[in-house]
Amino acid sequence: MSEQFTINIDGKEVRAMTGQTILEVARENGIFIPTLCHYKGTSNVGACRVCAIEVENARSLVAACTMPVNPGMIVRTDTERVKNARRLVVELLWSSGDHNCLTCESNGNCELQDLVYELGIEKPRFTIDPPGYDLELTNSMIARDLNKCILCGRCVRACNEIQVNDVLDFSYRSSHAKVGPAFGADYISSNCVFCGECVDACPTGAITFKSARFMGRPWETAKVKTTCTYCGVGCQLDLNIHNGKIIKVTGNREHGLPNEGSLCVKGRFGMSFVDHPDRLKTPLIRKEGELQEATWEEAYDYIADKLKMIKSEFGSDSIAGLSSARCSNEENYLFQKFMRAVIGTNNVDHCARL
Repeated sequence: MSEQFTINIDGKEVRAMTGQTILEVARENGIFIPTLCHYKGTSNVGACRVCAIEVENARSLVAACTMPVNPGMIVRTDTERVKNARRLVVELLWSSGDHNCLTCESNGNCELQDLVYELGIEKPRFTIDPPGYDLELTNSMIARDLNKCILCGRCVRACNEIQVNDVLDFSYRSSHAKVGPAFGADYISSNCVFCGECVDACPTGAITFKSARFMGRPWETAKVKTTCTYCGVGCQLDLNIHNGKIIKVTGNREHGLPNEGSLCVKGRFGMSFVDHPDRLKTPLIRKEGELQEATWEEAYDYIADKLKMIKSEFGSDSIAGLSSARCSNEENYLFQKFMRAVIGTNNVDHCARL
């Protein structure tokens, strides 16, 4: 069993357990320690060093996300030495990329931007020198701008440890290091299944939803939590709405059981049908070889007459019904009841089971 003990963080005695990190204990007790590379549900790597803190008797600053707690540990998270170290890290990250917030899709939802403001950095002391990568827009779902990548590795761990697709990893070294599929391929030419887990994981504007480009800033969108209708799992997701339209779908990692924020390609990118111009908005009945618009009353009468005729001529079991996951449970219950009690057949199925 895990041993419980106390540690001291910023003068406050808090409870901790064997195996926890300083970051975990701090967050459980409402003590803020900034992070960039840390991502819930993946391994702790201590790559960005933004979570640097002081531990009494330690030779140097340590990363809170990887440092395990020990009984009697004394931790300081907000000293001037700690703040200066964090400023240096953030300035280096800022100066090594093209973090132009004016045109960035993540403006207002960028963790690097938040840290720059929180630490009061008006301008990095280093020359801003972006690597000059081309913007990747070769697929219809995900846009990548590696000039904004801070090499935190969150997308890599989300891909490999949460979704277990093993598509992303680091390549090259030093200032030439970058993240992507093997052999420098773009997403569309790789084994990527377009689950979009990397988009949700990215703390900057390096990986964004292509469909949402210039469709609305984060503060202009409203998030509506709902249940994905593509299968029977019941994944929870957030519809990001702007001007009455769905501009993107994001996972809900905090309150999103059973999927905990992860989505498949359909759940993440398959909602364009809602506003598609080809979507039927009125019933169509074929008359003289052509489909013509009809009222709902006409459509219901037509369906009823045809079902009666088929049942009378060929029997109830000549009819089958397929229901939809986009209906409510109550509507699906009524549908199967209709097929069994009215039509008289058990030939009924549901798209979420197929």
